[in-house]
Amino acid sequence: QVQLVESGGGSVQAGGSLRLSCAASGRTLSSYAMGWFRQAPGKEREFVGGITWSGGRANSVDSVKDGFTISKDNAKNTVYLQMNRLKPEDTAIYYCAAGPYLSRSRNAYGYWGQGTQVTVSS
Repeated sequence: QVQLVESGGGSVQAGGSLRLSCAASGRTLSSYAMGWFRQAPGKEREFVGGITWSGGRANSVDSVKDGFTISKDNAKNTVYLQMNRLKPEDTAIYYCAAGPYLSRSRNAYGYWGQGTQVTVSS
């Protein structure tokens, strides 16, 4: 079992920054890949980026890559999503997820956090 808890969401003006955290606990975390997804109202959940515990990265399309950085702290079992130059269209609930391999597909991830709301105003 893997438990995931996101934090760090909130409201920010366009151009601002937020850093989301995803604290993971459970067994054999080193064998999991971690993904960040987001879901805006009325839209599908989309892949933002991901990272393996060994450091391999997969990013999403260019529209969300710009200004977004994923990192991890192995000692704290925590993955971060640093979001800079935020835009109103980045408004969504952001989720972290754990799965056996890094993928852009939500179906590859069996464990999900509860989500954290990010609201960007213009």
